[in-house]
Amino acid sequence: MAADVGQVRLARAGAVATVLLDHPGRMNAITVSMWQALARVFQQLSADAAVRCVVVRGAGGHFAAGADIREFPHVRADAAGVAAYHRQVLAPALRAVAQCPHPVLAVIEGVCVGGGLEIASCCDLRLAQRGARFGAPINRLGFPMAPDELHGLLRLAGRAVALELLLEGRVFDADEALAKGLLTRVVEPEALEAECAEMVARLCAGAPQAARLNKWMIARLTADAAPLADAEWQHFFSYAASRDHQEGVQAFLAGRPPVFTGE
Repeated sequence: MAADVGQVRLARAGAVATVLLDHPGRMNAITVSMWQALARVFQQLSADAAVRCVVVRGAGGHFAAGADIREFPHVRADAAGVAAYHRQVLAPALRAVAQCPHPVLAVIEGVCVGGGLEIASCCDLRLAQRGARFGAPINRLGFPMAPDELHGLLRLAGRAVALELLLEGRVFDADEALAKGLLTRVVEPEALEAECAEMVARLCAGAPQAARLNKWMIARLTADAAPLADAEWQHFFSYAASRDHQEGVQAFLAGRPPVFTGE
């Protein structure tokens, strides 16, 4: 397996924390260690009462190109590995972002697909530059979006948009993402930093306790139904041993179109 050079960097400027996804040469594809670091960083920030706003963004002109698929043959080699990867690696990271009590702003450039879109969906606000690209084309990899990962997207954009993204697997631009309800605001590339600064200033100007209570109450009023039963989890992850799942990952890594058979 290629050396893991991806990092999640944390910077502080007074009450504003910036979380940077940084995986050079991979459009910030997120490795296992990066997912784990993202969870730790957000747990740390959640416990810090001095934080007034968290900004999440990617390095090098992209937000994130999803999970690093080069790791899949090693970390998702069988059904147990697939379940562990999604429930014990990705889910805690996304949960830590979603449950952060402080306002969280995603600032999006370039590619924001798959796991990148899942992270952005767990943030409170999403600012994108025109020219950014969005989608969840994992149907081409032969697997569905895991429940804990689908949670944020479904809550943000609703059933119709979630089905469109996952069934078509299409990648689309920021204006369409805004129309679908996936974004808060879209600006021209040259206006991105100024708009980010203005949004951060407005978030920091608000009463911190009011922000925390608003986030808590909105989460409470939109709470889900009963958690999935063990049998439902087992049924979902039954795809792990399928031929199509193996074919999707292998085709991606080989740079060829997948040939799915329904097996």
